[in-house]
Amino acid sequence: MDIFDMLSLIGGLCLFLFGMNTMGSSLEKAAGNGLKSLLGKLTTGKIAGFLTGLAVTAVIQSSSATTVMVVGFVNSRIMTLRQAINVIMGANVGTTVTAWILSLSGIEGDSLLINLLKPTAFSPVLALIGIILYMGFKDNKKKDIGVILLGFATLMFGMDAMSSAVEGLREVEAFRNMLVMFSNPILGVLVGAVMTAIIQSSSASVGILQALSSTGQISVGTSVPIIMGQNIGTCVTAMLSSVGTNRNARRASVVHLSFNIIGTVIMLILFTVVKSVFDLPVLSQAASEFSIAVAHTAFNIACTALLFPATGLLEKLSVKLIPEPKGEDAKEEKIEIDERLMHTPALAIQRCHELTVKMAKISEDALRKAMFALEDYTPELAETVRRQESKADHYEDILGSYLVKLNTFPMNDADSHESAKLLHMIGDFERISDHAVNLLESAEEIKEKKIAFTDAAQRELKVLSEATDEIVFYTMKAFLNNDLEAAAQVEPLEQVVDDLKEQLRSRHIKRLQKGECSIEVGFVWADLLNNFERVSDHCSNIAGCMIEMAHDAMDMHEYLNKIKHGNPVFQDQYTRFSQKYALPGA
Repeated sequence: MDIFDMLSLIGGLCLFLFGMNTMGSSLEKAAGNGLKSLLGKLTTGKIAGFLTGLAVTAVIQSSSATTVMVVGFVNSRIMTLRQAINVIMGANVGTTVTAWILSLSGIEGDSLLINLLKPTAFSPVLALIGIILYMGFKDNKKKDIGVILLGFATLMFGMDAMSSAVEGLREVEAFRNMLVMFSNPILGVLVGAVMTAIIQSSSASVGILQALSSTGQISVGTSVPIIMGQNIGTCVTAMLSSVGTNRNARRASVVHLSFNIIGTVIMLILFTVVKSVFDLPVLSQAASEFSIAVAHTAFNIACTALLFPATGLLEKLSVKLIPEPKGEDAKEEKIEIDERLMHTPALAIQRCHELTVKMAKISEDALRKAMFALEDYTPELAETVRRQESKADHYEDILGSYLVKLNTFPMNDADSHESAKLLHMIGDFERISDHAVNLLESAEEIKEKKIAFTDAAQRELKVLSEATDEIVFYTMKAFLNNDLEAAAQVEPLEQVVDDLKEQLRSRHIKRLQKGECSIEVGFVWADLLNNFERVSDHCSNIAGCMIEMAHDAMDMHEYLNKIKHGNPVFQDQYTRFSQKYALPGA
């Protein structure tokens, strides 16, 4: 093996790793919505969790990526620790699919069908299709498929280059002596673990082992312990990803590590006993891409079959290794969105939506309590409203920062659409909670200064309050249920609230001129009108955002102008709400 073979080996390895990473990332992106539906099946039982882990890993071609996602899900409380264990076991089996795909490079034969199955035959075709899709179309879905095909073709070219480069090693004495050293099972496990820990992908390290098998110097008996070690080495990625997470997320990574270590120890003992007692000839035969794929699959299935009934014990072991804290450390953990989910944007956005729903409900409850405080103020009610407003602020800070950062990751159109929608809405929900505090402060001023509105003013304020209550109801219904019909009710009702504000202001000026109320009352009255009107504005923003994005419109003000002017449906709804909230004596 000369310097040029070494350069070919390095180049092939680089192409192989780049192709695998590119293909895996693109598959993960393309499967984003599918991952959502698979995730929803996790609660149905152990088998469903196992199959989910298997399917996701088979699709994205990386058990490390699946396990990192699982750690993120557990940290974000999307998934329980018990569910995570089942998914991790499925991921260990799903990762064997890659080895079978790579084993195609070892197919031999002269028939047309066999030659067509060789990667050297179909990879150029896939690369051609991929580059046409990537460069010839603007549609993001087609581009994603193109990148997947290009990644796969690059991976297979890299695999072929590595195999060709190492063929010369069959004649190198030093290489044969090194492999004799690796025939020690324990050393083989260590080599497999270290190599995989460095690359951080068991699929990639198995592929490298398959490429080295083309030298004919690696026996089946030597390859099996290395494959066992590769399963331990792949745990490094999950362990690193669990740093800084909550206890259950760290336990998920510990389960992954303990599952692979326990399985490897048991299988290594059985392998050593069988090898020494029976002296099977097959173990002395030269390993091939196919035999390595078989060994990889058999080992992972055997480990899973052995430990699948013991998920409860693995859970207890992880809890023992990472126990519950005591005393001051036992306080409730702060809920945040795990950044690991960003690598799966569909699931990150799902989590953001869940937190936005919580934020919306907090803001709605704060507003309703503040409106109630105008009639029956209590210090306890005031404390609750202020605490809820503080929570809403915290949610906006977390969600806003997270969504901005998430937008730097590649997303499909649907995810990008939803991300933009949530970014628009969280500010409006937060402002609603701010206006709740403003209303509360008006209630406190009314109580402290013993301000009394006239009977007419109280009736008028009740009409405005009821209209605001209904616009909040339609806004929440629209957002929580993605109900565009409910959203369509908001804009005409917001126009009615605007009209009411002007009417109430005019009526107050007349009462002021007649000496029926004081200037001090007028200041409080103006604050109340402004805050009710501002709440309706934010409701209009939320509902308008939903409607405009459903129609792919990006200029909200232009869109709202269109539906207000010359739209008979809008006019009918506006008339209905105007009649419903007509002021007494109007």
